[in-house]
Amino acid sequence: MAFVGEVDIRVERGVGRITLNRPEAINALTHDMVRAVDAALVAWAADDGVRSVLLDGAGDRGLCAGGDIRAVHRDAVAGGTATPGFWADEYRLNARIARFPKPYTALMDGLVMGGGVGVSAHGSVRVVTERTRLAMPEVGIGLAPDVGGTYLLSRAPGESGTYAALTGGVLSGADAVHCGLADFLVPSGRLDALREGADVTAPAVEVGPSRLAANRTWIDACFAADTVEEILDRLVAHGEDATAKEIAAKSPTALKVTLAALRRARALPDLEAVLEQEYRVSVACLRDHDLVEGIRAQIIDKDRSPRWSPATLSGVDDDAVAAHFAEPEVPFRLT
Repeated sequence: MAFVGEVDIRVERGVGRITLNRPEAINALTHDMVRAVDAALVAWAADDGVRSVLLDGAGDRGLCAGGDIRAVHRDAVAGGTATPGFWADEYRLNARIARFPKPYTALMDGLVMGGGVGVSAHGSVRVVTERTRLAMPEVGIGLAPDVGGTYLLSRAPGESGTYAALTGGVLSGADAVHCGLADFLVPSGRLDALREGADVTAPAVEVGPSRLAANRTWIDACFAADTVEEILDRLVAHGEDATAKEIAAKSPTALKVTLAALRRARALPDLEAVLEQEYRVSVACLRDHDLVEGIRAQIIDKDRSPRWSPATLSGVDDDAVAAHFAEPEVPFRLT
């Protein structure tokens, strides 16, 4: 099997190699890329000549900047008919990676955001470096973390996952290991050796200090609150005004939906059930004003001044949040 285009798929010495190949867009995932990777994994799972899989990204900026958000924006403006199909295929791929029967190694170097987390952090061997900058920034564009992000973050130590989801902030490689989003931190200079088959665990590398781990006391105390409003109040009381301000700039609707999604995800039995919930939430967000407005402000016009509606947390009522978890017209099932 060999496919070269937006994703480079081939087999080298018994290793199924997947290289995301849109370096000009930091390898942002298109629907065609998702389909190609999924088809390769289906074939390789049944191929005795393929012992393992290795995922990396072309260029030197990062593994993957996420999904093709510009395409989502175009579709949302036009009525949102294509994006649910993209999400369904993407989430199906996330589940396949998590259940893949052979070693699946992801080299999470550089920028790893959103959909990039989905194709890497569900793998069996997840490698970060000193250059890793990982984030689930969806609340900043009027969306909730998806691609299994609420599954991973809801199971992170303490409230570190809630912190990462509501701030949308950037995590270092050490932070990613602390949160359970990665397994090994290696120097970026060793990546070529790993591509050639070197043992990722030798020599052992100290993970080093995690800013997230060092701040767990106030993170756990503040982010354990039941509402976003109470989280903000606790942050201010702890002198963490900058974090409170960072969160308050996000979509009020997305913040409340995200907190609800994380809490619900903790009670769901497995990744598949959480992905089904994320699909319901994502499709509901596709109908919201804030998704189109958030992408416009952050990605299209880049004025960084989104006009959220409702504009305040108090304007988002419980019924509006609950509506994001309702079954869409076309259900999505993995179980």
